[in-house]
Amino acid sequence: MYSFIKPLLFKIEPETAHNIAIKSLKLNCFPSSFFKIENEELLKIKLFGKTFSNPIGLAAGFDKSAEVYNTIFKFGFGFVEVGTVTPLKQYGNSKPRVFRLENDEALINRLGFNNDGSEVIYDRILSNPPNGILGVNIGPNKDTKIQENDFLLCLKKFVNIADYITINISSPNTEKLRSFHDDQKLISLIKLVNLEKKNLKSQTPILIKISPDIDENLVEKIAEIVLENYISALIITNTSNASRENLTDSKKKEPGGLSGKPIEEISNNLIKKFYKALKGQIPIIGVGGVDSGKSAYKKILSGASLIQLYTGMIYKGPQIIKNIKIDLIDQLKNDGVKNFSDVVGQNSLSKF
Repeated sequence: MYSFIKPLLFKIEPETAHNIAIKSLKLNCFPSSFFKIENEELLKIKLFGKTFSNPIGLAAGFDKSAEVYNTIFKFGFGFVEVGTVTPLKQYGNSKPRVFRLENDEALINRLGFNNDGSEVIYDRILSNPPNGILGVNIGPNKDTKIQENDFLLCLKKFVNIADYITINISSPNTEKLRSFHDDQKLISLIKLVNLEKKNLKSQTPILIKISPDIDENLVEKIAEIVLENYISALIITNTSNASRENLTDSKKKEPGGLSGKPIEEISNNLIKKFYKALKGQIPIIGVGGVDSGKSAYKKILSGASLIQLYTGMIYKGPQIIKNIKIDLIDQLKNDGVKNFSDVVGQNSLSKF
């Protein structure tokens, strides 16, 4: 069905098409039976106290204001992450701010954390309990003077209704946000978050989302910091504001974060480095360029225990989740593997 709809959607400006998709999903008329598969138990995994029916999740950025996550669960995702959520409602950057690079199977966005704000989103989740594992991705408002305070405000708001909370320090579209990759700023932020979490008597897992553009010399230091400060997982990676040299689409020079196929190997290489540095003590959620069973399996072999996608679904449609899971199960059976977690980080060549 999506193959018929896609040409029409792709004639529409990307953000308008996205808004149409959100409105359509609100109708909640998609039968979950259409997306079910056999032998999904091979894909089950338990991480940071949560049992995931499968490792394929929807990355933050699609359902920014937590409007349609329960419809999205019907597509067969093992988990969904909403946001990025800021304390106050935020329009974001001026339009146009989303660009399709069809020749490169990619997107560039400079949305700037547009969302309905923490109060509205909290009430929305509270009144519509999630039918699966729901993560909330949080960040600071554009004009805030002390970004750390905004993280704490959102943490307080969502800590008791989210299955996990992601600290987003990696968007390229919010000024000074990526400076939290600096070791001293990162230590300070994590300590503040952990202290607030302790005061709230919460056991909610805290995750951190990493930029693909960091200096590789930072990998060991960041790994050391998160190991010492009880972070539950790392999400690797966010979008890239570099990596334009091999693109062919005419819109490649638009400023903003690049996602999709062009950052697949960048993400995989960084996952491998972090997997080695973390020594298996903290799980990794791999993001970037996932659009098939093959690309998902590469992430797993590189060291990812869970996978997230977004741009791949824009290009391939919601059927992509079912197809990825079927391909992964076939691969595991061919390899004689009982559960995909047994091959996490093997870095061997896929047989696809």
